[in-house]
Amino acid sequence: MAGVGQELLAVPLPEMVMKLGLGVAEAQRALDENSVETASMLAETTVPLVLAVTQTIAADGTVSFENADPVDVSLLQVGLMPTFYQFSEATIEVTMDIKTTSSRETNVKVGAKAKVGFGCWSASVSVDVSHNRKFGKTVHGTSRLVTKMVPVPPPSRIAPELLVVDNRPPKEAPDNA
Repeated sequence: MAGVGQELLAVPLPEMVMKLGLGVAEAQRALDENSVETASMLAETTVPLVLAVTQTIAADGTVSFENADPVDVSLLQVGLMPTFYQFSEATIEVTMDIKTTSSRETNVKVGAKAKVGFGCWSASVSVDVSHNRKFGKTVHGTSRLVTKMVPVPPPSRIAPELLVVDNRPPKEAPDNA
């Protein structure tokens, strides 16, 4: 059974693990680059947006609306965010079935011939021995690679911060006297 152990040792498990790690790192880099490209596209694409609508209710109860002028804002400013992913798990499964068979076969054939005649007698004996030894080895292997990828929130600094600067003069408080 030493051959079976040697077969198991021949599996390049460290190499498989290394290639899995490098593959995940390369895939993660590609995912991150895609998310950054998407963020860049969202920041560069602008749409006109009305940021304020003023609703005025008059003393007689009539209602009127006044729109602020549209402002070009990026899709990122509107709130569209790129999706980021990360690999949360990677698994390698390797299974091997090794079957070793050995058989020995021996065949013996014996034959005899005799001739009997008047005053003469003769005999011949033949022996045929053959040995046959058979070895067989069958190896079946399967491997399975499983990765799990999950979406994660975008970095907090990617979302723009909204600062409101109100330069209007302060409203006077009504007299309640």
